[in-house]
Amino acid sequence: MSSYTLAKATAIDAYINGHLIPPDPALEAALKNNASANLAPIEVPPNQGKQLYLLAKMLKAKRILEIGTLGGYSTIWLAKAVSQAGKVITLEIEPEHAKVARENIANAGFEKIVEIKVNSALKTLAQMQEEGTEAFDMVFIDADKDNNTGYFTAALAMSHVGTLIVVDNIARQGRIIDQGSTAGDVIGTRKLFELMGKEKRVEATAVQTVGSKGWDGYAMALVIE
Repeated sequence: MSSYTLAKATAIDAYINGHLIPPDPALEAALKNNASANLAPIEVPPNQGKQLYLLAKMLKAKRILEIGTLGGYSTIWLAKAVSQAGKVITLEIEPEHAKVARENIANAGFEKIVEIKVNSALKTLAQMQEEGTEAFDMVFIDADKDNNTGYFTAALAMSHVGTLIVVDNIARQGRIIDQGSTAGDVIGTRKLFELMGKEKRVEATAVQTVGSKGWDGYAMALVIE
């Protein structure tokens, strides 16, 4: 029986991508541009990007909220799903990240349907709620993990029955089960699980993964009332 190594998991990701994800010049250019701009290489891998795309397509999502833009790689996948008839609003705290994302999104041809809001995501989410923003069909949370519960609570407030909320990076390289951890990302993610488990308005699960990003995973919550 083969044993797990990061190199082997990365090779399997490459195998999956080579067979199931056709080349996309805009997505490939975005990755190159992100690297040239010295952004941290923490965007979702291509196979997860396509998973987000497929989830959005299955939902027939027309309005998607993304919390955490980075260089806009996952944003482009989501924009591909809603097409020109939809809207993607993505939140980013770093102006330089947003600048790179705008370049990538424009190069992909989605600048008219993607809106990047630059500020603390919690502040932007509060403002959007005050303004009575129309509910979203899907929410993708991939920002600082310390504030996961705040992001999830805001996402739920701007959802409707049938909205899917996806939260990335939940395994924390296995640290999620460290009850004594003082790390903000672990505490924030553990609190997220407690919140989702008690929240009667959603049905939720989570899946741990291995791949080019190491020991990772994501949670999903479907709004049911």
